[in-house]
Amino acid sequence: MLKKESLNDTKFNLGGRFIFFATNNIHKFNEARAILAKFDISVGMLRVKNFELQHDSIKEIAQTSALEIFKRYGLPILLEDSGLFIDGLNGFPGPYAAYVYKTIGNSGILTLMDTKTTRTATFKTTLVYCASKNNPECFEGEIEGEITNKKIRDQSIYGFGFDPIFQPVGSPKVFAEMSITEKNLFSHRARALHKFAIWYKHFNK
Repeated sequence: MLKKESLNDTKFNLGGRFIFFATNNIHKFNEARAILAKFDISVGMLRVKNFELQHDSIKEIAQTSALEIFKRYGLPILLEDSGLFIDGLNGFPGPYAAYVYKTIGNSGILTLMDTKTTRTATFKTTLVYCASKNNPECFEGEIEGEITNKKIRDQSIYGFGFDPIFQPVGSPKVFAEMSITEKNLFSHRARALHKFAIWYKHFNK
């Protein structure tokens, strides 16, 4: 893992191809590393404070953040932004999922859902690869599911965020009950990462 103070300005000699996944979330990094390893893509974790754009589009947020970090460090950056769109709440919390989780958490979402008969929801992510100041590449993924109406589960070592209350279509488990390997069979993030990995391997032939 690299922190800001461990980097020398924007010059960093990469002895070969290497990607930096910009995040402060070790769970996201571990999920990404597990998928990219299958494609023989080396990835390191770059702990930086993201440029937090307030916008209704997760794609706009991810693109802006990736460009800001690339300009700061001059490194090949991979960055993602995700949103949870709950149909019964008119798409809330959407791109503001991280803020909502910090303020009201899973219990707050379940309280808002108390009187709702529609519990379907979609997790969406935009993954951005930025290796220049122009034309960052975007890869999107999503998974449909529902907000569980069962008693909230304790987060396992694998779960984070809204994982304890989101159950993807086709699985008897919520995300927080899954190992990284299991979650990567379903998740929005995994689908975007697969798209990126296929593109990256073709692009670097």
